[in-house]
Amino acid sequence: MKGCYCILAAVTAVALRGQVPLEVAYAGSMTSVMEGPIKRAAAAELGFDLQGRAQGASGLAQLIAGGSIRPDVFISITASPIDTVLKAGKIREAVPIARTEMVIAYSPKSRFAAQFASKPWWRVLQEPGVRFGRTDPVTDPQGRNIIFVVQLAAAYCHQPDLARRIVGPDVNPQQIFTEPSIQARLQSGELDAASAYKVQPVAFGLPYISLPDELNLGDRARAAEYARASLTLNGRTYHPEPLVYYAAVLNGAAHHPEAVRFVEWLEGRSARDIFQRAGYDPAGKL
Repeated sequence: MKGCYCILAAVTAVALRGQVPLEVAYAGSMTSVMEGPIKRAAAAELGFDLQGRAQGASGLAQLIAGGSIRPDVFISITASPIDTVLKAGKIREAVPIARTEMVIAYSPKSRFAAQFASKPWWRVLQEPGVRFGRTDPVTDPQGRNIIFVVQLAAAYCHQPDLARRIVGPDVNPQQIFTEPSIQARLQSGELDAASAYKVQPVAFGLPYISLPDELNLGDRARAAEYARASLTLNGRTYHPEPLVYYAAVLNGAAHHPEAVRFVEWLEGRSARDIFQRAGYDPAGKL
């Protein structure tokens, strides 16, 4: 058995030898696809060894803008984090590569699972004892997006106090978790439900509730309707943006030619097929 392990290790080392390491900082909601099929395909088709850093896109943008991290490629959800990096002079442009929408994911182990499957989501989330998870709205667009969703739902469902009853204060430590950990907490039953982009529960095989186009932030034609929602944090006011993923090559990237090739590849047929299988919608449908 030991001999087989040594052979496997040797084969792996040979396979990776000569591959270009490419540092990619990406929105945490992309962890499954980036660390799985995208990583494998980039190695096979481009000869790149992707070294990923998953985190809230706004937090990553601040780190990049401040010079704390220097990835070759940055992939964001929504345009605001891209604008932060652009204004800091760290990139020249970004290209759309995929799209998603907001959903409510829930745990099949939750004692509320049957209710989530049969009753309005916004009613179940108000049940005593429901453990709801979301990300930090200060550092992550998804954390802001779920607040926008419940604000829009308050009008849509004729429930003026809905946002307060579901999410409480905008920054609510009892509900806030890191983005990569939320799906695992749903799988284990530690959380009953959580805000999510559609691609997240799809990747983990978790049940989820689709939201009407009026609420899911995925319909560009309803941008003016979405814009009625707003959120002010640390003196800055935010409004909903289309849930589009953008990729950008960093100026001065350590592997600039390879970074350019990777972003071009993300726009192409191979990556588009991978994204579609993972539950993403084409950016071109906007």
